[in-house]
Amino acid sequence: MAEAFLAAGYKVCGYDPLTAAAQRLKRAGGAPLASATEVAERADILITSLASAAALDDAVSAICRSRKRRRLLVEMSTLPLADKRRARTRLARARIIALDCPVSGTAVRLKERTWTIFASGARAACTRVKPVLTVLADNAPYVGTYGNGTRMKFVANHLVAILNVASAEALLFGRRMGLDVRRVLEVFGPSPVVGTGVMRLRGDLMVKRRYRPATMKIAVWQKDMRIIGDMARASGAATPLFDASAPVFTAALRQGFGEADTASVYEVLDRKSLRSR
Repeated sequence: MAEAFLAAGYKVCGYDPLTAAAQRLKRAGGAPLASATEVAERADILITSLASAAALDDAVSAICRSRKRRRLLVEMSTLPLADKRRARTRLARARIIALDCPVSGTAVRLKERTWTIFASGARAACTRVKPVLTVLADNAPYVGTYGNGTRMKFVANHLVAILNVASAEALLFGRRMGLDVRRVLEVFGPSPVVGTGVMRLRGDLMVKRRYRPATMKIAVWQKDMRIIGDMARASGAATPLFDASAPVFTAALRQGFGEADTASVYEVLDRKSLRSR
């Protein structure tokens, strides 16, 4: 994201505890700083994209220590809604407006401009950051009150989980019947009826049976699966297809595919097929 902003002419500063990340920002033309507090002191618009609620809590604590007030923070992580609400409450006390704007898409998809950013929170603030969001994505709809962005992201990832496993199952079914699996993907991937973006992206990896480098690692995806499952139970939604797909991802992790792309569920189903013969 920082590289995209720099390419668009923005001045970018940032903080990451990993030295390699800071060095990458510097090479790209950005300014790595010593803390999130320093970033909050300097930047007019703040962006957080983090892997855990603990990381968000740390970042918010650092930002709130800033003496500069009336900042705007765009929170783009995929995290439980309760954690995002807690962050907003703490930021509000420091007179920092928080927006909930999670991303649907991986780093590879950013370069292809196929991200969707679900913008939610105060409409005026979302309008203000719209030019910033459109640096990253052509599709950045305003979806309403704070938290709706995360709810929309849960729906998106719910579908991705099911479609990922469904694509693996369909391609393996074709292969087991003796079809050329590459031809199966060529016919069905572009179909306006049964083809999906997930099938085209992950199906290509499944056909090639190459899962590294990962566009989304199984180990990271498991975090999203847990969050979605918790939300489904809390909301009382019946999710039989999602529930059926979850053990396939868990098996992939158990079988050593933690650092591999989520397309590696194809191998899980293939091994299961061999055991059942």
